[in-house]
This record gives sequence, C-alpha cells and structure tokens, in this order.
Amino acid sequence: MTLQQWCFSWRGRLGRRDFWIWQAVWLLTTTLLFVLAANDWLDTQMAAFGVVCLLWPASAVIVKRLHDRDRPGYWGLLVIVAWLLVVGNWSMLTGILPWLLGRAIPFVLLAGLLLDLGVFRGSPGANRFGPATQPVRYRSTAHQ
Repeated sequence: MTLQQWCFSWRGRLGRRDFWIWQAVWLLTTTLLFVLAANDWLDTQMAAFGVVCLLWPASAVIVKRLHDRDRPGYWGLLVIVAWLLVVGNWSMLTGILPWLLGRAIPFVLLAGLLLDLGVFRGSPGANRFGPATQPVRYRSTAHQ
C-alpha cells in the first residue's frame, strides 16, 4: 500500500501496525498544532484548520482498519456519535444522566472501537473488502 492509499483512500484493508502508526502521527500533529497555538506561534483558527485537514486521512485509516476486521466502514460513525455526546449540553437533565450521556457512553464507544481496531487481529486471508493486508510502503521503492 502506498502512502497516498494509506491516507486518502477508503478502499482496502489496513493492519494494526499501520493503524497505530497513524494514531501516533495524528496525536503528535494535533498536539504540536495546539502547543504552537497556545504559545501564540500559530493562530488558533489555523491550528483548528490543521486538525480539520486531518479528518480525511483519519477516516480513511479507520475505515480500512474496520475493513480488515470485516466490518463496514459505517462503523466509523461511532467516533462522531461519541464526539457529539461529549460536546453536547446535557445540563437540562438531572441526576446521573448528564454524566452517562456526556462521559460514560462516549468512553465506552471510543474504548470499544480502539480495542477492536487496535488490539484484535483482522480476518485472515481475503474478505469481502479485499485481499489480506499489505504493509504501507513509507519510502518509495522506485530505482532511478
């Protein structure tokens, strides 16, 4: 798999190693953007724009990893559902409901998805989403 396929295509399958490499790249890039913004070396809107630009590759990696687990890419929408629950204003509810909707359910969704994608092996051999995973080629193998 090429870097372009890794970051910009929803087709195919992706192994755990390359999934975790993407998670590290995403975390480091996002952290760097907001550290730069916090120190006034970068405008906050530019940092947010950078994070928005990472949404496409993040979704591509998640969808391909779901495909490796023989699950449709639509399961990736659970990340959006969890985020919407976290940022929702649940103050109109009483008792344990604000904590449950705003913290517990999103945690279970994200932890479950991370466990499923990051720990468990993909389906062996070919599945309905394509042949077995191929590692990402981070360097060009073209000879000149």
